[in-house]
Amino acid sequence: MAEPIGDVALRTAARQKYLNYAMSVITARALPDVRDGLKPVQRRILYAMYADLRLLPDRKELKCAKVVGEVLGNYHPHGDSAVYEALVRMAQPFVLRAPLVNGHGNFGSIDGDSAAAYRYTEAKLRPFALTLLDEIDQETVPFRDTFDAVRVEPVVLPAQAPVLLVNGVTGIAVGIATNIPPHNLREVCAAAIQLIRDPEASVAQLLRSVKGPDFPVGCDILASKAEIRKVYETGSGPITMRGRYEIEGKGKKRQIVITTIPHMVKKQEVVGKIRDLALDRKVPQIVDVRDESTTDIRIVLELKADADPDVVMAYLFKNTDLRCNFNYNMTALVPREGTEIAVPEQLDLRSMLRHFLRFRFDVVTRRFEYELRQLEKRIHILEGFRKIFDDLDTAIRIIRESKGKKDAGEGLMAHFGLDEIQTNAILELMLYRIATLEIQRILDELREKKARAAEIRRILSSETTLWSIVRGELEVLAKEHGDDRRSRIIEPAESDAVEIKADDFIVEEDAFVVLSEGGWLKRVGSVKSVDKIPVKKGDAVFGLVAGSTRSSVVFFSNLGVAYTARIHDIPASRGFGDPIQKLFRFKDGERVVAMFSLDPRAIGDISAPKNPEHCPAVHGLAITTSGHGMRFGLLALAEPSTRVGRKFARLKAGHEIVRVFTVHGKETLITVSAEARALLCPAEEINYLEGPGQGVYVLKVGASDRVIGAAVTDKDHLGLTAVTTNGTPHNVNPRRYKVTGRGGKGFEVIKRGGFASVQPIEIELPTLGGE
Repeated sequence: MAEPIGDVALRTAARQKYLNYAMSVITARALPDVRDGLKPVQRRILYAMYADLRLLPDRKELKCAKVVGEVLGNYHPHGDSAVYEALVRMAQPFVLRAPLVNGHGNFGSIDGDSAAAYRYTEAKLRPFALTLLDEIDQETVPFRDTFDAVRVEPVVLPAQAPVLLVNGVTGIAVGIATNIPPHNLREVCAAAIQLIRDPEASVAQLLRSVKGPDFPVGCDILASKAEIRKVYETGSGPITMRGRYEIEGKGKKRQIVITTIPHMVKKQEVVGKIRDLALDRKVPQIVDVRDESTTDIRIVLELKADADPDVVMAYLFKNTDLRCNFNYNMTALVPREGTEIAVPEQLDLRSMLRHFLRFRFDVVTRRFEYELRQLEKRIHILEGFRKIFDDLDTAIRIIRESKGKKDAGEGLMAHFGLDEIQTNAILELMLYRIATLEIQRILDELREKKARAAEIRRILSSETTLWSIVRGELEVLAKEHGDDRRSRIIEPAESDAVEIKADDFIVEEDAFVVLSEGGWLKRVGSVKSVDKIPVKKGDAVFGLVAGSTRSSVVFFSNLGVAYTARIHDIPASRGFGDPIQKLFRFKDGERVVAMFSLDPRAIGDISAPKNPEHCPAVHGLAITTSGHGMRFGLLALAEPSTRVGRKFARLKAGHEIVRVFTVHGKETLITVSAEARALLCPAEEINYLEGPGQGVYVLKVGASDRVIGAAVTDKDHLGLTAVTTNGTPHNVNPRRYKVTGRGGKGFEVIKRGGFASVQPIEIELPTLGGE
């Protein structure tokens, strides 16, 4: 009968279904088993290639389409792409430290190229893969039904080596992940042997054998012994990988040759990034970039005659993936005692090896038990042969006088005391086997089998002997399949660090920085006329400054934030440029109100004075819509800022910065408001602040009034031009109006109406020093 239909809360149903899905991904797809180090799809591929297709190392390769089809049809209830991608990965020597599959055809490259479709490629097992499969026919591991219950598949492969550490693994499940780097087979086997000899050995003691990860590509590992120990004790944490390079040539003709790159980094992306940095003149010491790689990595960087190779590489390590981190997450599926259920667990090095050794001990024990069972079966049959050989004439007579096989069998069992198995073996015995020499061979075999069975019983009765066999097999395995370490462990030292200065990577030349009123920013090499600068339709040039590409330019916003960038980092363009928001993170409504070049030839001396009571020779002055003013230093703004900039002023709620000027302190400050009030005062009366502040009152405006413009001048006839509400320009300068002290309400410039705006100051072509 069908199950009754009932109501279930959506929350309950969704939670249950999601948990089921999550556990399925964790246990049946994404995480490896701590015993054989394989994910389910990898295990099924290897088993199908071994048991079904017999793609052994000494056989001819078979099309990968056949392998994928066999795995999908018999074992793996998922997509063909998942199977083929796993097959390809097991064949890539730049991914696995000990590849398991021998691929024939295009199986991808370290450049990031994908493998050819599985109809074009062929594969077979590598010799090392047999160390995971050789004992599978000896009842060493449990089997379970496949997804369709038609066949059986191994729960785990009888791996002879700790493959989880040797080849590493990367996997992402639901809410859990794993990331284990490859290691050297000899070192891992040595650590396992050490743990057999001393089961209480600590992680620190095991690290005398396991120096650290050993990546297939052979990159360097920058980590101290303490950092490596912490990672292997906790099962998580980062280590730094770095590419390796050599310097070829002498004198002025030198070049850098990069010979290794970090694990899982695509070579073509590294080459492309270095080439982009060279073309953008971020690393002007590099003249040319060539990828001369074959089976080995060889990236050639041609240098200028005066270039320092170590400085160039220090910059590349900082700005490319030639130096990056590998983040350990040593998570694997660990079987629960007495069950086939495995649960995810983050392991340290010792726990990982202990789980493998416990599994390996069980495999070896099962192997001997299986051999003993086979021996006992054979001994049982040979004992039957021995009985009839003692009275062969009687046995022949019983058979000849019998009416058939059944009658002969009953006669033999009755006369010699045999069972059915022994009797069937005797009746199927070929006649030539009763010759004298053949009888002796059978008796010799019986004696050998009994001796071997006794030896196995002795082995199985001694745990110490079993462990010694496990140890011996690990030693043989390391000798046959191990190789030398490829990755170097380098202790980071301050003395080895190359000091990088930003100026070393900037071609020093004079340039102009242009900002439009619409916020479009660019760097140009020369400007003949402000009118000739291209801007978008309806836009206009807001600011134009000049300076060396090694100097900085600072932008002041209406929200009291200063944004600084090197002139070299401003995008070069012959068009309209890029939005300034690409360099800086502006808030809604934020805009630039002033910009200065901090090149000393353009701005003067902004350094701090020797007398702390004095202001710098050149400093900044800002005016707000609330009528406040402040003076502040520019030296603190000289270095490039982050995208969020630096605060230089604290504003009253609802108010903004009107203008920012550079002053010496002897100028006259002119301030005008929307209600046509103006105040002229000495700039030196404005307080100089060491940090961001609100400032002091310059012009006290009413509740409905606000400052709309300001100017500084050191000449009586120069000032600012305010435009009235009816469009009439009105000039305010020290010659026409009296200079007073700060903090007053100012004087009324016109009797009726007010000021609508202040005319922008005409932009002049900037010069540098004596230019």
